[in-house]
Amino acid sequence: MKIIVDADACPKSVLQICIRLASDRAIPVWTVASFNHNIVSDHHIVVGNSSQEADIRVINLAQAGDIAVTQDWGLAAMLLGKGVKCLNPIGKEFNPATIEFLLEEREAKAKFRRSGGRTKGPKKRTSDNDRHFEDCLKQCLDNCNL
Repeated sequence: MKIIVDADACPKSVLQICIRLASDRAIPVWTVASFNHNIVSDHHIVVGNSSQEADIRVINLAQAGDIAVTQDWGLAAMLLGKGVKCLNPIGKEFNPATIEFLLEEREAKAKFRRSGGRTKGPKKRTSDNDRHFEDCLKQCLDNCNL
């Protein structure tokens, strides 16, 4: 088992939480990011900045039973199909039963934006987000009996 972090858009605080909780349980943390990012990790994979290059590397690295951290709904859908638990950086676990709805919502919003509409961006990150993420990751790790 390993924790894989899609580190291209992952907040540093989330990465630090992953490293701290994983080290307590002797679980490796793998980070994947383009060369445009300065990531400090024992197991870091640098990829080019081509579209989807980091996502493809995360998918190839992931195995059933792993935990992945990503805010990319499409990547989460593919990882769920491989039996990987997926969390977003605010501490919500992606669910196989609802991922299709999220992807449909993403497509509808993209279509709206292409036609000139505007959608809201994400809310500013808070310390509550970090606490919620830490609780969620702890729960996932405890459920894996580690």
